[in-house]
Amino acid sequence: MGSLSFRERVACAALHAAAAARSDVLATGWVRTKRESKGFAFLEINDGSCLANLQVVIEDGAHGYADLHEVTTGTAVAVRGDLVESPGKGQRWELKASALDIIGRCDADFPLQKKRHSDEFLRSIAHLRARTNKYGALARIRSRLSFAIHDFFQGRGFHYVHTPIITGSDCEGAGEMFRVTSLDPYAGAKATADDDFFGKEAHLTVSGQLSVETYCLALSKVYTFGPTFRAENSNTSRHMAEFWMIEPELAFADIHDDMQLAEELVRHLVDFLRADCAEDLALFGRFVEPGLDARLAAVAEAEFARISYGEAIELLRKAGRPFEYPPEWGGDLQTEHERFLTEEYFKGPVFVHDWPKDIKAFYMRLNDDERTVAAMDLLVPHSGELVGGSAREERRDVLARRIAELGFDEADYWWYLDTRRFGSVPHAGFGLGFERFLMFATGVANIRDVIPFPRTPRNLDF
Repeated sequence: MGSLSFRERVACAALHAAAAARSDVLATGWVRTKRESKGFAFLEINDGSCLANLQVVIEDGAHGYADLHEVTTGTAVAVRGDLVESPGKGQRWELKASALDIIGRCDADFPLQKKRHSDEFLRSIAHLRARTNKYGALARIRSRLSFAIHDFFQGRGFHYVHTPIITGSDCEGAGEMFRVTSLDPYAGAKATADDDFFGKEAHLTVSGQLSVETYCLALSKVYTFGPTFRAENSNTSRHMAEFWMIEPELAFADIHDDMQLAEELVRHLVDFLRADCAEDLALFGRFVEPGLDARLAAVAEAEFARISYGEAIELLRKAGRPFEYPPEWGGDLQTEHERFLTEEYFKGPVFVHDWPKDIKAFYMRLNDDERTVAAMDLLVPHSGELVGGSAREERRDVLARRIAELGFDEADYWWYLDTRRFGSVPHAGFGLGFERFLMFATGVANIRDVIPFPRTPRNLDF
């Protein structure tokens, strides 16, 4: 067959979308199934470009037919032939092969020969699970949604800023950060932070927000989209040590502008997903969450309600039902509270704004009552909190006071405070967890299943 030219090859997705028969097509992929009859055989191959397999029909006498005994599930093949209309059900086209070459043989113990495997088992072979329908679809959705995020912000004049992964400050103040060091932790020497690479403690960032704010106060509209890290020893279905965050910042803006931007982003991503990834999304509607598309459509078409935290607490108190965690002013909203507000009371997304300052981060703008901050959470049906954001405290004296109240070292935030000395302006932003959005959009219940290689406690195999 000769060398494989990228320009000659045609992706399975393109062949399925073909408008007419084509001659002398070269298709490559991995065998999903093989069925043999006397004098001919059917192969289903998939190259990962789409969910659907391409059916290949090869007859005795074609080049490579004699090698079919070596072709098993998982084998990589190249097939040349003519694209013709298929008389069978389930596909419009099939490839009538004139030649088949084995590119990569597959060992007999290939673990994906069964049609269905548990998610737990597939997590143990994360290096292979993208070869399944579910995880291949998730990978394509993740890729396309990444594009949609950049498309949204770039189309609205936002500038993409690459913020540092190594940091000397704790954005969230929770202290659950991974330390970055050049010192040998097993050497036993009594080294201090002064002896380390940066001369002080360094960590993997939990958020790019503080850094991207500095560019917001120069470029007005910015965003960062990258990996973040949290050393939280949690094995729940909603936590990982490494995850991706979308974090825009908007200058000359308040909490209401912030909520509007978050609403527009969520609508854009939902609309994009339903239009651009319909085939892959349908897989999750069939096998993961029946009625998924209807739920997403309802979110895209709904009015996003807006209520204060105090109003939310009153609604919960008057709900006429016992909650496992009684709603009290000053406490965080629990999952049962979020579900009541989104799925029963408002029957759609709701922004809860103006939260008690004691349960929110130091950088959020203090309201005039000095009990609350201009913070907002977007709650959605099925998933609960999807977005968290705030107006940022642009007043240096108030920001310094909050840092001191929480016992932080002001020296760690000198540069952040410095931006409040030189032309500070009201600004606002939010964080949207990319994996959290993928769970919301696909109905997948475990965050480990929406990222290619999950990083969780005691799990660093891949």
